Amino acid sequence: MTETMEVSAPSLSVGSAVLPGEWSWSPLGEVTLGIYDCPHSTPKLTDDGPYVVRTQDIISGTFRKAGAARVSRETYLERIKRAVPTQGDLLYSREGTYFGIAAEVPEGEEVCLGQRMVLIRPDASVVNYRYLRYWLNSPFMASHVHGSKDGSVAARLNVSTIRKLPTLLPQLVEQAAIAETLGALDDKIAVNERIVAAAKELGAAKAAQVSASAMESAVLGDILELKYGKSLPAARRVAGEIPVFGSGGISGTHIEALLEGPGIIIGRKGTVGSVYWSEGGFFPIDTTFYVVCRGNRVSMEYAYFLLKGLGLEEMNSDSAVPGLNRDRALSVRIKVPDAHSIQRFTVEARELFAMLRVREQENQTLATLRDTLLPQLMSGRIRVKDAEEIVEDHV
Repeated sequence: MTETMEVSAPSLSVGSAVLPGEWSWSPLGEVTLGIYDCPHSTPKLTDDGPYVVRTQDIISGTFRKAGAARVSRETYLERIKRAVPTQGDLLYSREGTYFGIAAEVPEGEEVCLGQRMVLIRPDASVVNYRYLRYWLNSPFMASHVHGSKDGSVAARLNVSTIRKLPTLLPQLVEQAAIAETLGALDDKIAVNERIVAAAKELGAAKAAQVSASAMESAVLGDILELKYGKSLPAARRVAGEIPVFGSGGISGTHIEALLEGPGIIIGRKGTVGSVYWSEGGFFPIDTTFYVVCRGNRVSMEYAYFLLKGLGLEEMNSDSAVPGLNRDRALSVRIKVPDAHSIQRFTVEARELFAMLRVREQENQTLATLRDTLLPQLMSGRIRVKDAEEIVEDHV
C-alpha cells in the first residue's frame, strides 16, 4: 500500500480552464499496482537477446528498437526479478539528460530495465495506461518534475517522488478517448517512421552493392574529414527552424545554422558513433563531429550510407570519458567506387532523401498538432469530440 498524499488541482497548474467536475486528482502510487526501480548495476551488453531499455531509447515517448542495446538471457532473467515488463506497463526515465519521460512496453518484445529507469504498472481499473503515458509526458508534468529533481549533479527523480506525482484522472471512458485521439496521430507518425526506415535500408543495400563492385581501396581519411561541432548551450539557443544535433540526434532548434545542408552528423560523446542526416541547414554541437568530403571522390549521400555501415559505435576511445576514436575511424580501409557509379547512386539517393524529407516534415506537423492538442485535452479546454474532428483532417 502506497503512502497517502493529498493531491488537489492547485498542486499542479493545468492552465486557466476550469476542469470538468467529474475529473479528480490522485498521487501516481495510488493508481498503480507497482512502481519498480531498476537494478543498480550496468548490464553486460550482447549482440542479440532481449532489449535493455535505457533513457535515450525512449526520448520520443516511444521505445525505439533502432540503436537499442541487448543483453543475454541470463542477464535478462536477473534484471526482471522484481517485475517482468509486459504490455500495459510503462517505462519511465528517472535520471540523466532525458528524465521524466514515459513509453509503453512494446508488444511482443522482451525488455528489461537499464540503469536510470523504473517500471510503472498502472491499475487498469482506475487509469488507462496509454492515457497515463500521455499525462506523464504532458507539458504540465514536464514542468512539475523538473521542479522535483533532487540530484545536485545529474537530474534525478527518486522512486518515492515518482509515487507522489500528481495524476489528473478523467473518467475511464474519457481517458480511453483521449488516448485514442492522440494515438491516431502517433500511429500515423509510426507508419511514416517505418517507411523512412525501410527506405534507408534500401539505400544502404544499394550503397553496399556499389561498394562491392569497387576496385579501388583507400582509408576513410583519404575521402572525408570529421570536424568538431561547436558548443551551443541551451541558454544561448533561440528557437527557430534550424535543428540542433547532439550525439543522440536532434536536441532542439536554433535560428542560425552552423552549416548548410545536406550534411552528416556523427555522435562523438554520449551516443558514440551514431550517424544522422540533415537535409537542410543544421547546428552540430560539441558532442558531435560533422563530415566534410575531400574533393569529389564520393558524394555526401554515399558517405552517409558508408558511415552507417562501418560500426562506428564500437570505435570507443580508451579515455576515462568514452568517445568516438576519430583516428581509428579515419584509418578504416574502404572500397571507393568509380565516379560513374557514385554519380548514378547519388541521383537515386537524392530521390530517396527527397521522399524522406516529405515524410519527416509530415511527422513534424503531426507531432506539433499532437503536442498542441495534448495540453488542451488534459486541461479540459477542448473536449475529445472537437479534437477528433481536427485529427481526422490530418490522418
